[in-house]
Amino acid sequence: MDDAPGRKPWEAFHPDGVIIFSDILTPLPAFGVPFDIEEVRGPVIQSPIYSEEGLKSLHPIDLEKLHFVGESLRILRREVGGNAAVLGFVGAPWTIATYIVEGCTTRTYTTIKTMCHTAPHVLRALLSHLAQAISDYIVFQVESGAHCIQIFDSWGGQLPPDMWERWSRPYIEEIVSIVKNKCPQTPLVLYINGNGGLLERMKATGVDVIGLDWTVDMEDGRKRLGKEISVQGNVDPACLFSPLPALTEEIQRVVKCAGQRGHILNLGHGVLVGTPEEAVAHFFEVARSLKYDTLYQDRAVDSKLVV
Repeated sequence: MDDAPGRKPWEAFHPDGVIIFSDILTPLPAFGVPFDIEEVRGPVIQSPIYSEEGLKSLHPIDLEKLHFVGESLRILRREVGGNAAVLGFVGAPWTIATYIVEGCTTRTYTTIKTMCHTAPHVLRALLSHLAQAISDYIVFQVESGAHCIQIFDSWGGQLPPDMWERWSRPYIEEIVSIVKNKCPQTPLVLYINGNGGLLERMKATGVDVIGLDWTVDMEDGRKRLGKEISVQGNVDPACLFSPLPALTEEIQRVVKCAGQRGHILNLGHGVLVGTPEEAVAHFFEVARSLKYDTLYQDRAVDSKLVV
């Protein structure tokens, strides 16, 4: 989103955090899974992996092939200086595996869900490979300048909770363990679309922050997660199409429900295509104007926000 020709979101809005956005499939060619982007279908993998034979194409991640990601992070880190946190961006093993197994975007996930029962050893091997590759990719991003990493298990919410426990959580936990060992000061954020049925399970992965989508009530999410873990979110992106007073009320409600500590104010997902830029600007203006003494009685603290 450009506020004016050549003007970047950082220059237009000056948030507390900026994310180096890249598709979650960006690292795939670096460990043996090439893909194309088709105008209508989106990402397409010509040789999906669902057999032992397919696993032979995988290899350890070659970070030299991702030099452009590292360079982008270094440039962004220099540009924002000490004025904002730089956030890295990765997909979780299950979510990435859905593309590798299905070969493209899907709404049903039938092939990979069936594979859980018909070829579990192949799927486990694929997920284990992805966990190691993603862990290495996270460390690479941190060494390139990322202060924080967001892990997107975007399609984890398509699994029943008991299947998420078996087919997603262990591999996220593996990533958290590796990264915490190598980069102990780097906070990890976990986000899942439709995560209302998974909040407590998400917390058990050991991440530092849980991203809430807008289908979860912030107050309810806080009660379920407890005060010892931070949360991010969760204004409905569609609210940015509403009259500005309505957007103001929703931002205030979310901040009040989140409480005084450990909240990163953000949308419950990304900015929607066609969102009015004046609404984005208003979001930041309202966030900066908030003082907790206007919502609570005992102390004043500025709200934090990320774009």
